[in-house]
Amino acid sequence: MSRHDRDAEIAAFIRTKGVTRCPTACSVPTQGSPDHADQAALEQYALARDELARSKIATRWQVFGSLRFRN
Repeated sequence: MSRHDRDAEIAAFIRTKGVTRCPTACSVPTQGSPDHADQAALEQYALARDELARSKIATRWQVFGSLRFRN
């Protein structure tokens, strides 16, 4: 396959699949701003993740606090 044929095939794939960016380029923060629905969903996700982490920490402290140490 020639370079021209390969480039044409890649361009056709991008047109049909709707791919707009390289996945590796998405691994770092960008200057773009998501729409309000996505921002709200991300905020809800962050709150849920934080709440889960806090509950795990609280559970660990409860277990640790219930341990009795012998002298």
